[in-house]
Amino acid sequence: MSQAPAKPVTVPALGDARRAGRKLAMLTAYDAGFARVFDASGVDIVLVGDSLGMVVQGEASTLPVTVDHIEYHTRAVARGLSRALLLADLPFQADATPERALDAATRLLQAGAGMVKLEGAGPHKLDAIRFLAGREIPVSAHLGLTPQSVLRFGGFKVQGREAAAAEQLRADALAVAEAGADLLVLECVPSALAADITRASPIPTIGIGAGPHCDGQVLVLHDMLGLDTGHRRPKFVKDFLVEGGSVAGAVQAYVNAVRDGSFPDAAHAYE
Repeated sequence: MSQAPAKPVTVPALGDARRAGRKLAMLTAYDAGFARVFDASGVDIVLVGDSLGMVVQGEASTLPVTVDHIEYHTRAVARGLSRALLLADLPFQADATPERALDAATRLLQAGAGMVKLEGAGPHKLDAIRFLAGREIPVSAHLGLTPQSVLRFGGFKVQGREAAAAEQLRADALAVAEAGADLLVLECVPSALAADITRASPIPTIGIGAGPHCDGQVLVLHDMLGLDTGHRRPKFVKDFLVEGGSVAGAVQAYVNAVRDGSFPDAAHAYE
């Protein structure tokens, strides 16, 4: 099993890992302490996600999270990292216009992030990706179940099971890459569809509930440790604390399982 590189993970290194066939391991973090453990355990990408609204703040969705919240946690996490790439979410409506996206992204990069993530691929989202990429800001796209769209979706539901929806996801994946995204998160989509998108995508893909064929995987910290967040436990979640025996052991078990392809297995994927 290949080991994580000791040098800092950069945006170009994500593509290098894909070409080398080395799976990328990503986890969310919200403070310096966990970030330090992740960094030492070989996690490639640490995400300050708007998931903090649900798992830290106790909200019912990610919608109440603000740029101020993400900036605060980004600064904290950045202090715990020396190697992993720090990715920060643009929260709900922070990317409503390219100018708003630029303002929010600038704040997050100045807080220590090395890349920002935005959800969706509608026309204004593609405009925002182009606007940011054209101003030297690395962007990760996020397709499939996009939690900021929970009201429109009517809940947290698997996306892309119908033929038309699957075809739209394939088209959207190519569109975000063409617009300038450097990374693509696929959430809650059937394994076969995620595999198709990954094969066709010119940029690395990171799965969460998207099966084993993506170029990497991400889990929310609390889910990886089996903590009760007060929300329904998704099928794709695995408690790595059980086999790891400690927080550091759980992180290492997760990284190893992503690297060797044993996670996710069929029990943690959608058909």
